[in-house]
Amino acid sequence: MEKAPSEAENPRQRQSPNQVVNSYVLLLKQVRQAGLLRRRRGFYITVFVILMAAWAGTWTGFILLADTWFQLLIAAGMGVVLTQFGFLAHEAAHRQIFASKGMNEWSARLIGTGLVGISYAMWTRKHTRHHNHPNMIDKDPDIHTGAIAFHPQAAASRTGLMIGVTRRQGWLLFPLLFFLGLSLHVDSLKYLFRRGSVDHRWVEIPLLTMRLLLVPVLVFWILPVGMAFAFLGVQVGVFGFYMGASFAPNHKGMPVMPASSRADFLHRQVITGRNIAGGWFMDTLMGGLNRQIEHHLFPDMPRPYLHRAATLVRSTCLEQGIPYTETSLIASYAIVVRYLNAVGLMAGGPFECPVAENHRPR
Repeated sequence: MEKAPSEAENPRQRQSPNQVVNSYVLLLKQVRQAGLLRRRRGFYITVFVILMAAWAGTWTGFILLADTWFQLLIAAGMGVVLTQFGFLAHEAAHRQIFASKGMNEWSARLIGTGLVGISYAMWTRKHTRHHNHPNMIDKDPDIHTGAIAFHPQAAASRTGLMIGVTRRQGWLLFPLLFFLGLSLHVDSLKYLFRRGSVDHRWVEIPLLTMRLLLVPVLVFWILPVGMAFAFLGVQVGVFGFYMGASFAPNHKGMPVMPASSRADFLHRQVITGRNIAGGWFMDTLMGGLNRQIEHHLFPDMPRPYLHRAATLVRSTCLEQGIPYTETSLIASYAIVVRYLNAVGLMAGGPFECPVAENHRPR
């Protein structure tokens, strides 16, 4: 029986806290001296123009094809383009595009909320917590227990029918991703209409409502009812799958830390992240998310510089004895599936603290 992965404790063993902090300070200085934090507006404007042309092209094809099942190809294309817009909104939210904080925020809001259909306010709140506490139990919302249990403690708390589901969750992950797009749309609406303060609520509500209504109205206006439902299902499904499949390899299957962990920033961001090899093609396919380690260490670094920063980060990790993980996309998916299945074996069983287990007398 495969042993369930255990949560990682503070990984520092050979360096004092000051040495580690100084290493990151030196790394950041090298990055700045190399000019890797400069804005690349030209690159992002080009990406935006290409995506807008692709978006217009899909709608042109939609109108020209009219009543035909080839429309499902258009729907899939729309899902891909919307995911790429999502990557662009993510980069604007991290202030990678403009020097002005306001320009970045409004760009992310207009693209993310108005085009993609995901509330910028919701995304920012959730994603900021993830960056501050990657793979930390009870602190990282990306490993919050839902349909999938991302760590043994969550799996052990399962009851009833969810025990059987969780024990097979590795195989269920990718089918479930087809529903991620719908989930993000619903969660965005719930967040904007919730009680409490929401930044720019009355800007985002009309933006999001218009986006979520306009596309279905146009689709049902042009296509027969059955074909319209199929079109929207494919569009939202491809969008969710592409988005989820781009985020899943980055942290899933990497060490999970308890909420009490005091790992320093450099260790915390590197050992919980996984890079995906593949050069410029993977940079484009995954919107820079394939350089996850560098992105977490330097969240405001523009996408074109991430590959150059990787050389500096690898060198620092080698000097400090910090594991630096990079693998292929397919290999990362296999790791994620194995990890989730191993975690799932704990479903419904007694949870024992892995830290205590590691310190028991032999």
